[in-house]
Amino acid sequence: MKHLEHEPRVTRSGGPAPSSHHRRTTHRKRYRERQIKRSEKFGADHLAHPAGVKMFSYRRVKNDQRDAADLADLLRMGRLPEAWIAPPATRELCGWVRHRAKLVGLRSNLKCQVHAVLAGAGVAVPMSDLFGPSGQRLLGSARLSLESRSRVDSLLGLITALDVEIDTFATLVAGRLRADPGYRAIQAFPGVGPTLAAVFVAEVGEISRFARPGQLASWAGLTPIHHESDTRVRRGRITKQGSRLVRWAAVEAVQRVPGHTRLGQRRDRVAERRGRSIGVVAAARDLVTLVFYGLRDHHLRCLAAPAA
Repeated sequence: MKHLEHEPRVTRSGGPAPSSHHRRTTHRKRYRERQIKRSEKFGADHLAHPAGVKMFSYRRVKNDQRDAADLADLLRMGRLPEAWIAPPATRELCGWVRHRAKLVGLRSNLKCQVHAVLAGAGVAVPMSDLFGPSGQRLLGSARLSLESRSRVDSLLGLITALDVEIDTFATLVAGRLRADPGYRAIQAFPGVGPTLAAVFVAEVGEISRFARPGQLASWAGLTPIHHESDTRVRRGRITKQGSRLVRWAAVEAVQRVPGHTRLGQRRDRVAERRGRSIGVVAAARDLVTLVFYGLRDHHLRCLAAPAA
């Protein structure tokens, strides 16, 4: 029987059997053909928004077959709540921006730990920036115990390493957006620099998917909750849905905007009646409106202060 081990396999037609590589290639080819036929039949891919199909989880009988049938019915009727599928280039840029934001958050946490160690050791910090030149001299000359000194040195080393990584990703993002006209336009807004502009461009993506600035503000979660039934209308806090990073960027930009600007006047005017926090949110919503026009038209609008 040994001579049979070296004999080639044959098919019923008498020809040699296909090799494993040939079978894999044929399988991949047929799979691609099925995918092409499926895309031609059903069109582009659709991503259902989780908040829009949340009611599925309240059914008594829930399984994949019923979910798929209901989603297909909604899509056929044009009632499927869809989420935007970002192109690969936008997802890559958004990943860089979010990664940098996470690194900055880690660095802030480490700096807070340094402040905590100094407070526990009874060291007063008279300067506003502990990690500036004067703060570094204080950290080097402070009389600390061995345990506290080792913790401070470890934290400072981690902060230095994070500084390098943060600068690296900031350079990558700036290089990617250098030729983007919307990125350059929105940097002229009060309080918006390269970092916050990159957040707006990366998180918003294609501005053409929003028909008006109110849709962008609603997507960013800066519009109030609205409940209406018959003649009763109740509006509550902002929804805080959508991109948390966009809300942070808008609020951060208007925090210290000069009072003589349009955004500053809006913030201070609302703050006098409703409080500082609500005034900041109102100004942030106005800033998102300006960002919409800046990304869409690539030039500035409504920046001049209103006439007294």
